[in-house]
Amino acid sequence: MAQEKDGLKIVVVGHVDHGKSTVIGRLLYDTNSLPEGAVDKVKRIAKETGKPFEYAYLLDAFEEEQKQGITIDTTQIQFFTKQREYVIIDAPGHKEFLKNMISGAANAEAALLVIDAKQGVQEQSKRHGYMLSLLGIKKVYVVINKMDLVDYSESVFHSVVAEMKEFLSGLGVYPLKYIPVSGFLGENISQQSDKMPWFKGEPILAAIDLLEPAAGIGNKPLRFPIQDVYKFDDRRIIAGRIEAGTLSVGDEIIICPGGKKTTVQSIEHWSERDKKQTVSAGESTGITVQDEFFNKRGEIITRVGSEPLISNRFRASIFWMGKTDLVLHKKYKLKLATQEVECEVEQIVRVIDATQLHAAEVVDKIVLNDVAEVVFKTKEPIAFDVFQQNHVTGRFVVVDGYDVAGGGIVIAGEQIAIAENTPTFFGNELTAHGDIFDEFYYDVDSLEVTKIAGHSNVYTIGDPIKTQGESFDYPEHFDILVFRDQVVIKIRSGKVAALIPFSEYEYEAYPLVNGRGFGIKANSTLDVQDIFKDYAAIDYNNPQVNAKFSNKWFFFNKYRKLTFYFDYII
Repeated sequence: MAQEKDGLKIVVVGHVDHGKSTVIGRLLYDTNSLPEGAVDKVKRIAKETGKPFEYAYLLDAFEEEQKQGITIDTTQIQFFTKQREYVIIDAPGHKEFLKNMISGAANAEAALLVIDAKQGVQEQSKRHGYMLSLLGIKKVYVVINKMDLVDYSESVFHSVVAEMKEFLSGLGVYPLKYIPVSGFLGENISQQSDKMPWFKGEPILAAIDLLEPAAGIGNKPLRFPIQDVYKFDDRRIIAGRIEAGTLSVGDEIIICPGGKKTTVQSIEHWSERDKKQTVSAGESTGITVQDEFFNKRGEIITRVGSEPLISNRFRASIFWMGKTDLVLHKKYKLKLATQEVECEVEQIVRVIDATQLHAAEVVDKIVLNDVAEVVFKTKEPIAFDVFQQNHVTGRFVVVDGYDVAGGGIVIAGEQIAIAENTPTFFGNELTAHGDIFDEFYYDVDSLEVTKIAGHSNVYTIGDPIKTQGESFDYPEHFDILVFRDQVVIKIRSGKVAALIPFSEYEYEAYPLVNGRGFGIKANSTLDVQDIFKDYAAIDYNNPQVNAKFSNKWFFFNKYRKLTFYFDYII
């Protein structure tokens, strides 16, 4: 059996008209990687438009783009050498198309940055250099193209190299090679050029074969973002794609950000021949687990001890491409892996001029094509990684209305922000939020019920809590079942005794309340199992089902009451 070749994704970027697409087209042509009829098709289109044949047109995705003479799509094309398989990602050079470059470059392990020898380093060349730095791509070759237009001058080559080295070194980007070529004439593409005897390095094709692929994502910590949960006969199948690591039947897993622990019971399959005990990075799969939880799209399955960061705040580098400016405290939607959550920019740390590396640190907005460092705050805690550790769970997009308006990478987690007027409990590596200290008042004049939010203290193990208020009176010993976080808070002698996940909770015959302080109609282990089972099955997007569940299991007047007021002023 033939040995399977390695694969490597390379993004190719460059200023408009610096010949980036020509270089790629020539690589494909010289390696016989073009589909049958591609050259004839390009010749026909060139004839229709009255233009000469161009290698660049070989990889344009649409005829309309060819007629316009520009590349506006992020095109991915495969080709092979004797050493490995490559995926070349052709990212547009136009400033307004940088959003496509981000989506393409974010999947690359290495990069070719193409610069016109005659025009030299341009604004967009520097911007692309910054973007490669932003995305953490360290394996970079700078390709000095169109050497035929400067008579293959060694001095011109070294002048461009010196200028680019000075700029890139400030970004922490140190290209492995600078390669002089003529994409149009095929010089130094697949064969050593006799026009540049002064250059002792490899042509592009040989040079990229020297690149070492990154360590396999299969060896990284498990990251399994949940795409959906399907009810199939009596099973709840958790579906998604393994983005890193491996997952096997019998593995103990933790589901983030909630912290629920369970064990993989099965890896589902359509037919017996597809049955397997282990799935690895890159595979889409469905699993069942031993404990019935309310799992949902966006949660990330991993292993205990290798969890992602969990917070509602993180620091990020972003590139803004929205029609309107990004401003502080405006509500946006953040998409990270399969998670979607409301977010806002809490702080603009600095806005960076990518061409000069000048940072403006006193700004209140980010405009089109700005690169910035910001602190995001999400409506609820999410799971994520620093981009350098995991690309899939470390990059995100920002949606403004219905448009993708920005893209970025996580550079650090920030301390979790406590929601206003909501007490928060920490302990045993778990977090839970409750409204058990809210007060309920009935105004005998207006005939209206008013809820006043309680204090927003933070409690840890051993802290005393307030058990009596104007409209609540809890016992000294009771358990709080916080369904939204799937955490039980044990209160003993009026103090926080422990936080444990639903999956590990054992009923001890103490009174039960939910996270809002309503009594729970459960008086046995079987009752608790039933309520957990019912909760796991409900659709929270259906208010009618939600109300039915609440009426079945909760009651108001056990530990709470309405306090009557006349003309109560909030």
